[in-house]
Amino acid sequence: MKINFTKMHGLGNDFILINCIVQKFKVKSEELKVLSKKLCDRRFGIGADQILLLYPSRTADFKMRIFNADGSEVEMCGNGIRCLAKYIWSRRLSGKAILNIETLAGIIKPQKKGKLVRVDMGEPVFEPEKIPVKISSKFKIQSSKIKTPNSKLLTPNSKLIIDYPLKIEDREFKITCVSMGNPHAVIVVDNVMDFPVTYYGPLLEMHEIFPKRTNVEFIEILNPSEIKMRVWERGAGETMACGTGASAVAVASSLKGLTKKNVTVHLTGGDLIVEWAEDNHIYMTGPAENVFAGQINIKL
Repeated sequence: MKINFTKMHGLGNDFILINCIVQKFKVKSEELKVLSKKLCDRRFGIGADQILLLYPSRTADFKMRIFNADGSEVEMCGNGIRCLAKYIWSRRLSGKAILNIETLAGIIKPQKKGKLVRVDMGEPVFEPEKIPVKISSKFKIQSSKIKTPNSKLLTPNSKLIIDYPLKIEDREFKITCVSMGNPHAVIVVDNVMDFPVTYYGPLLEMHEIFPKRTNVEFIEILNPSEIKMRVWERGAGETMACGTGASAVAVASSLKGLTKKNVTVHLTGGDLIVEWAEDNHIYMTGPAENVFAGQINIKL
């Protein structure tokens, strides 16, 4: 089958975007898993971390589906939705400055901010069963005494997993768990650039306490307004940037009292600005770039 595509990236986190509105694209979900593996292969395919599929929506302006390089479908991608929004605007598919995009994580709202894209990522989720994460009954989960930026308690029944001890081979990690529509485990280290992310990342991603696997963020706190981060993405491996990951990191570091509510997150591919705002929503701002467009003939 012939597929028209556009290659895009957000801070080096790269995507193959397929417009399923303007071209006939009737591919079953099981075939999409195979397609994603083939297209994302950097030697035998186009090469990318994920594929983004743009569809019409009955409940929003557009619908986005996301498949990782390993073929797994995921709920949400912060860098991906910035690229999708940039594509929609550049192709004049919508004149709206704020878009409503249907995802598996709910309706996400990217908006124009000069040459950048600002995304309302929604509210962070802390309840273990919603992240999801299965922790030992011996661990004392913190209650919602921590306040949001508007000085209100998170929710009366919020349960926070902060500094949960998890031993992986010779190391004990202290993980803080947050969902931004997808699961994240945030770990503070002394020197993130020297840390063996590619070794411990997959071991943490696949650990039995994460029923749906997890994204893993390794961070170094530079000061109360800046964080350096490397990320091991579920189903994609180490990537140059992760928007939901940067959002989770901003929340986790604030909950731990290490940073302010608004931070700059320095990733391998560049910087993202993350705000934990008065409405308890996370707002993530960063670039999205077109790389090239093309057509590929591929067998499933």
